Amino acid sequence: MTNRLLRVGGNNLKSLVIGATGKIGGAVSEALGGRHEVVRASRSRSALSVDLAEPDSIRALYAEVGRVDAVVCAAGRGAFGPLLALTDAELAFSLSNKIMGQVNLVRFGVEAVANGGSFTLTSGRLSRHPVPGGAAISMANAALEGFVRAAALELPRGIRINVVAPGPVREPVPAEVAQTYLDAVEGIVTGQVLDR
Repeated sequence: MTNRLLRVGGNNLKSLVIGATGKIGGAVSEALGGRHEVVRASRSRSALSVDLAEPDSIRALYAEVGRVDAVVCAAGRGAFGPLLALTDAELAFSLSNKIMGQVNLVRFGVEAVANGGSFTLTSGRLSRHPVPGGAAISMANAALEGFVRAAALELPRGIRINVVAPGPVREPVPAEVAQTYLDAVEGIVTGQVLDR
């Protein structure tokens, strides 16, 4: 396909997947595994652990993993509940985990990502299709999408950044959801919100 950008020799890309033990992260790890060396990380159920709400945890992950070609984040949590019932702590949690956790993956990871590599983050359709009780998550998703569009203008060395916005995910994760992440990692687009 013309939108693919793979290294000569094929199966030598190293991809870090955060949230690799979740529904989406597991499917993405499986999809990448055929052509990539996949390094799996999650909050508590994988060999490498990372807490997106803790900047030092993200820095420590990169120090342990070393150089990668791609970083995929299929993690990040936010509060769901009626707007007027959301507490300051729930809103702060959504900001520190879903937004700043992924923003910091990019900020702290630029030096770890190889020339021409990529970041693929995860937002969600609630950014553009809100539902009652979803104000905090809609806010976080929309912020991430704006961040990706702007960050794409500034990342050095040909590094790309995109965000996948999946709808509600069931198990098993539909193949087209995992394929969208694969397209973001191996494609040539940057600064895009990829719906799936």
